[in-house]
Amino acid sequence: MIKEHDRVVLTSPVPNHRLEIGDVGTVVHVYGDGTAFEVEFMTLDGHTAVVATVAADAIRPVTDREITRAGELRAGAPLAGRAE
Repeated sequence: MIKEHDRVVLTSPVPNHRLEIGDVGTVVHVYGDGTAFEVEFMTLDGHTAVVATVAADAIRPVTDREITRAGELRAGAPLAGRAE
């Protein structure tokens, strides 16, 4: 069961937030009985890029055999709290 502060991986894209399959975030809130989650996605330098509400079937927990890979956010809306 996914809970607050767990690291998760997107299994579906979230185009309105420029997020792609494989992006890694941290759960900051669990809605109801785990049907949806508020997930924070951060840049590698520690800034919040996006906080998105994501359905349970669009994420999975990270495993102990995975590493984070760098990639740029697609062009679009500015990062959370910053103008581009």
